[in-house]
Parts: sequence; C-alpha cells; structure tokens
Amino acid sequence: MSASKGRVLLAYSGGLDTSCILAWLIEQGYEVYAFMADVGQEEDFEAARKKALGVGAKKFYLEDLKREFVTELIYPAVQANAIYENVYLLGTSLARPVIARGMIATAAKEGCDFVAHGCTGKGNDQVRFELAFYGLKPDIKVLAPWRIPKFYERFAGRQALLSYAAEKQIPVQQTAEKSWSTDENIFHISYESGVLENPNATPPADMWRLTSSPENAPATPESISIEFKSGIPVKVTAGSETHTDAVDIFVALNSLGRKHGIGRIDIVENRFIGVKSRGCYESPGATILREAHIDLEGLTLDRNVRALRDQFVTIELGRILYNGHFFTPEREFVTSAIPASQRTVNGVVRLKLYKGNVIIEGRSSDEGLYDEQQSSMDVLGGFEPTDTTGFIQIESIRIKKWAQANTRKGQSGVEPKDVYGTRV
Repeated sequence: MSASKGRVLLAYSGGLDTSCILAWLIEQGYEVYAFMADVGQEEDFEAARKKALGVGAKKFYLEDLKREFVTELIYPAVQANAIYENVYLLGTSLARPVIARGMIATAAKEGCDFVAHGCTGKGNDQVRFELAFYGLKPDIKVLAPWRIPKFYERFAGRQALLSYAAEKQIPVQQTAEKSWSTDENIFHISYESGVLENPNATPPADMWRLTSSPENAPATPESISIEFKSGIPVKVTAGSETHTDAVDIFVALNSLGRKHGIGRIDIVENRFIGVKSRGCYESPGATILREAHIDLEGLTLDRNVRALRDQFVTIELGRILYNGHFFTPEREFVTSAIPASQRTVNGVVRLKLYKGNVIIEGRSSDEGLYDEQQSSMDVLGGFEPTDTTGFIQIESIRIKKWAQANTRKGQSGVEPKDVYGTRV
C-alpha cells in the first residue's frame, strides 16, 4: 500500500459534488476527514455522517455553528442593511466565515496538512473559502479539485459526476432532470446551474424548497411585531407566541416568511471572478427583518448618520462579504462603525405578511428624533413655518442661477450643467 499524500479536511455538504470529491481524493491517495457545519440547513446529519464514512472518510465532524452564525454574521449584516447589487441579501456569503473558522480549528485538531472544498472554478465560493482559510491560517494548504486539471477533465459536468456517483454507489439527490445545485443555511437557500443557466428559463415550480408560492400563500394576512435594541432584533411577537432567543427569532421569522411566500428572488449577478451568473434565492426571515429594520431607522436614525452609513458601510460591507474579504483589515474597519450607527435604533415595528409582501403597519420608539407636534401640518408649535426661510433663501440662489443660465442658452453658450454645481 502506497504512503498517504497527507491528511485533508474536506468541507462536506453531503451533496453530489463533495461526495464525489471525497471519493476522488481517496482515489488520489489522501487521507480524508469530512467536516460539516450545521448553519441551520434542513439536513439529515446522521445520513450525511453515514454517507461520508461509507464513501471512505476517516472521521466525520459535525459542528453546530448556528448561534455564532446568527449573532456574529447575520445580525451585523441586518444592522448595516447589507445587500449586493440592490437585490441579493448575501446568505451564502455570510455563512462562509463561520464555516471556514470551524474548519481551521478542526484541521488543527486532526493535524491536517490540507483543507479542501468543492467549489467550482467559475464560482464565488472558492474565493470566499480560500481567502478565509488564509486569513485564519496563512500557511494552510488548500486543495481545490475543480481547479485541478486531472479532476475537471475527468468530470466535465454534472452528468459525469452522476455517473461517477453511480459507479461508486454514492446516494445523491440530484438527477439528470433536477440537476441544479443548492446551498442552504438558516438565512436562505440558493439555486444555480442546470436549467437555471438559461437566464430566460422560468424556474421549475418544484425547485423552490422553502417558501410557498405567493399564489398559494394564505388569503388572510398575518400581523406580527419585531422589537429592536441597537438595531438588533430582541423580540418577535406573532399572535400568542413570543420569541426572544437570537436563533429562535430567526427560525420563527423564517417559518412566518415561508408560510406567506416571502423572500424569493431570481437574478443575474456579477460574480467576483468576472462572469455573470443566474441565481435564485429564498430568504424568508431575512427579508422580513431587513424591511422592519430599515423602517425603524427612518424613525430613529439621524439623517446624516444614515446617509454616511448607507454610502460607506452598507455598500462596502455588501461588497466585502460577497467577495470573500471577511478576514481583512477593511472588514474590521467597516464593521467598527456599525455599533455607533445603531445606538438609537430602538423600538418596535408592526408588520403585515401577505402573499409575498411585507407591509409596514406602524412603528414606535422612545428615541425622540420624531416629534409629532413639530412635524404636524395641522398644529403649530416647536417648528414655526418661518424657520424654513433661511433654507429657502440659500437654495434659491443656486436654483435662480441655474434657471437664468438655462434662459440665456443659445446667447451665452452656457449650458445648465455648467452652473449647476456652482458654489454659493
């Protein structure tokens, strides 16, 4: 028997790709250990353990990372309203740092020479995992089979993987008819590949696993409330049920969102590696939480702080998470601003869930940035109409200059754009 090429800790999902990669790495002479993170996916973990050991893994590790995923990754993203390209809520990206951290700790425990993953050479996750590995352990060695010619030349696509799985008697859920790949955690589920590679193909109705279709969602709306402290949800009330534990809150919101068909998106996005890809996502609880948080900020957050946060933190954190730059100085810098921006984001938001929609019904807070009497159009007091005179006078200078230049157009040759930014 030839000597082992070394110990490998494989990020194992139990799906088609990583099960085949596990078998292939063993074929190549590696001693393979399987690592699975429980980040809230609906998974038969015992079946996954049996499958990994049955394929040939030396050991199977299962780490429950749900709580740190919710409190250390999801909630800061909620506080920042993090989003990518104005649509994607970053569910896959958010889970990678906690999974990578769990893997590096386990690799150290087992004395592994390598860590490995099943991410494709055309996807974002290879970047997210590997940069996280190096950020946590700079000298770690990474095996990425989908970038190894010996592997990808043998397995040109999913059909080749399905044939290999049949040859090795590896049970898989994917079929030639339902060949899309999925990634699931407590935040969301994603779908890509297969029929979805045609951006004009309507996703099959039986693809969606988490949410009811809006058409089949209950005809009766459901009212709930979410209480926030410093921008973090601390209580969800739905009927007679109340949830206050961090993980329970997210599970409860997921259940409500799934029931009412909330959180489906179908997009073409720009991958970090430079190609466009089509992805479908279900993020039920996250969608509800984001809508509620944004609404409460309108009542409680100073306008200049909100503008700065939206411009620098929201956009940058979305980019950082999507591109796999979590364990970096720029991420530390950006997230350090989140707590200061959220000190006043305290209060309760009331919402109605109905056929794919999150409808805000009201909000309340003791923060005091909103003054009902001052804002009233019917009651004088606190803010007199004449208080706006100064604002109007200052802005009128700029507007008058622009209008005068526009009137002279053709005589002076001055275009409106030439004076629009004139300092006054």
